[in-house]
Amino acid sequence: MAINLNRRSFLRQSSALFAATQVDSLLRIARAANPIPVGLGLFAVEDEWTKDPQATVRALSKMGYQVLEFWAPYLEWTPAQAKDTRKLLDDLGVRCGATHNDGPTLTAEGLPKALELNQILGSKYIVVSGNRNPVLGLNAGAFTPNSGKVTGLEGYKRVGDQLTSFSKKVQAAGLQMGYHNHPAEFKAIDGKRPMDVIAANTPKELMLQLCVGACMESHGDPVEFIKANPGRIRHIHCKDWGPALGHDSIIGEGDAPWRQVFAAAESVGGVEFYLIENLGSKSHRSLATAQRCMANWKKLRA
Repeated sequence: MAINLNRRSFLRQSSALFAATQVDSLLRIARAANPIPVGLGLFAVEDEWTKDPQATVRALSKMGYQVLEFWAPYLEWTPAQAKDTRKLLDDLGVRCGATHNDGPTLTAEGLPKALELNQILGSKYIVVSGNRNPVLGLNAGAFTPNSGKVTGLEGYKRVGDQLTSFSKKVQAAGLQMGYHNHPAEFKAIDGKRPMDVIAANTPKELMLQLCVGACMESHGDPVEFIKANPGRIRHIHCKDWGPALGHDSIIGEGDAPWRQVFAAAESVGGVEFYLIENLGSKSHRSLATAQRCMANWKKLRA
């Protein structure tokens, strides 16, 4: 009997290994035929961007970044500045995949301007950052809910209702809306995670921009979350995380299960592009770190 049980166990394990190998092979074939672009969230090069945006874009293009996500200060641009930036992107063959926005975007004055600038830049998505949106009742500049506005799961359900309302306005302008998580959304409240509540109370059209490192910091499983929300994880912020270095972990040097993340994102998540992100110490927000990230990325995707 023991021999039969061992044999059955062996066959199950062999079948699982064979299936995993098949998935890897199919993903490699699909990736070669239609590679998923890799980009960068521009906050990762904050200092250089602040000094010389155009030189920064040129440098990132030379490194091999194909997509850029502009961050909150873009809202201060004039339409003429946005047109100049769009021309540079077109000349370099780089595209603006999305913009990353905080509270001022979701105001009566800010949203129309954001829509106009995103249309000029060629962006498809207006992504809002959960921890920096007092308009949504979340505490600007912190990774925790503002207890005076968002309390418990009902508070996050109201956040979902607000996102749904804003998403309709964004869609009416021909764009899509996204929501970017931080660690707080993966910390359970009364047995439920706020991110799951937000996902359940927003339409499938609203993109869930998964930040892998933030998910892992709160002991979440990024692969499980992708599989639970098919077709909605159209961008992934590729930020690594590890207990030793925390957010200073460079992609490929932390504990994130990148191979499994890529497989889930490309088989069920509906990923359109990846965005490398690093929000560790100021010394890491540089072109030198962006170059190091790209080198690690190529190894991960080999």
